[in-house]
Amino acid sequence: MQIRKAEFRCSSERIGQVPKDNLPDIAFIGRSNVGKSSLINMLTGRAGLAKVSGTPGKTRLINHFLIDGAWYLVDLPGYGYARTSKAVRSEFSKLITDYVLRCEKMHFLFVLIGLRLEPQRIDLQFIKMLGTNGIPFGIVFTKADKLSRAQADRNAERFRSALAEEWEELPPMLVTSSEKGTGRDELLDFIGRCLSNS
Repeated sequence: MQIRKAEFRCSSERIGQVPKDNLPDIAFIGRSNVGKSSLINMLTGRAGLAKVSGTPGKTRLINHFLIDGAWYLVDLPGYGYARTSKAVRSEFSKLITDYVLRCEKMHFLFVLIGLRLEPQRIDLQFIKMLGTNGIPFGIVFTKADKLSRAQADRNAERFRSALAEEWEELPPMLVTSSEKGTGRDELLDFIGRCLSNS
């Protein structure tokens, strides 16, 4: 699949503000500073579409980007950033859980995982919540360029093993680098398959 046109549509503070049309949402979420905005810009081929910030926890709203007039790419707030206030953070904020569990437009959710780190408890908890609630999701490992190929494979395997302790069937997993464009075609093809099943 190719993306020809990507445009910002709206930001929502609560689930009632998301677009009311029937176009499906393909959403991206992850811990703060996992490289979500960079990945969205890499996928769409538009450098400044999603605002990239050096400050973790910058995305506080649900951002909808209209893709080729046919579907939305959705940038969700990052979760678990320690320097936001407890009230704002509350582990997975109400905005995130409302959208993920209650938004009927959401067709598929990608959970972004930084490949450089050990499996993080907060990521595993979030993934467990998705499984418990039957949410369709896949995992996208980010920042693969920061590691050697062998290290990247090893860290991805470590995460698979952590999941396999609780999951009989593992979700689909893709490895990406926004810096190098790694995994772009695979991820777009996967999204294309998701949308053709809608």
